[in-house]
Amino acid sequence: MISTKRRDDRRAAWWFLLPVLAGFAIFYGYPAARGIWYSVTDYSMLNTPSYVGVDNYAKLVRDDQFWNALLVTGWYVILNIGSQTLLALGIAALMHRLTRSVVLRATLLLPWLVPNVTVGLLWLFLLDTNLGFVNHLVRAFDMQPIGFFTDATWAMPSVAAINTWAYTGYTALLLYAGMLQIPQYLYEGASIDGAGEWRMFRRITLPLLRPVLALVLVVSLIGSFQIFDTIAVTTRGGPVSATRAIYYYIYQQAFTYFHMGYAAAAAICLALILGVLTAIQMRLLRASRSDLA
Repeated sequence: MISTKRRDDRRAAWWFLLPVLAGFAIFYGYPAARGIWYSVTDYSMLNTPSYVGVDNYAKLVRDDQFWNALLVTGWYVILNIGSQTLLALGIAALMHRLTRSVVLRATLLLPWLVPNVTVGLLWLFLLDTNLGFVNHLVRAFDMQPIGFFTDATWAMPSVAAINTWAYTGYTALLLYAGMLQIPQYLYEGASIDGAGEWRMFRRITLPLLRPVLALVLVVSLIGSFQIFDTIAVTTRGGPVSATRAIYYYIYQQAFTYFHMGYAAAAAICLALILGVLTAIQMRLLRASRSDLA
């Protein structure tokens, strides 16, 4: 007699999940718990931590530099996500509708494969006010050189442009992969009805791409708030704190001024802010729903 009892694989599943859970606990859970503890202490790496309650958080609320760092980061997020998403959407749509060359896809991924520090150094030399190749071209047109990293007006847009250059190809490939999941017969039917490429993009591609686009925007938001290496290599938070983003501010508090407890409190606040923004973003974009279902 054949048994009709369903096989229970939950125990085996837990064994497979165990290495991942152990790694998460060691490299994420434990450091997060230590960070929460340090955020309520006066730890400075030079003394034994002592409990101070919510003093660090109260100080954050009154710290103008902390709020300025958040505003600077917000400006960077707008510049980076706006330019990167629009360019990536355009490139992905062109690849989807015109060409599916493997060579082109590999070329788009090259800037993303270069380490961020190397990218920062590369553009630091190219955009240097005195010796940079870009300003050499500017002088060739009888124009004044531009202080891309020394002028407060140009500094943050320059940092955003560097990261847009580095990550647009990778973002475009993610969107392109999402576009490949859209049934081709939808485009064929719309083409027969006389719809142009722009109309098909607005009425077919964008609505059906929403779950992938939501993922890309959430990942881009979190990554943009974590901007550090490009700033550390090029501007070091200057000029006049114009590029001192929240990650760089936390780094300075922890490893320049040795205010480890205060830096931990700022990091916890940043994590909460990112959690709230991510939840709002996922809700507004209806990321869990797909029009393909």
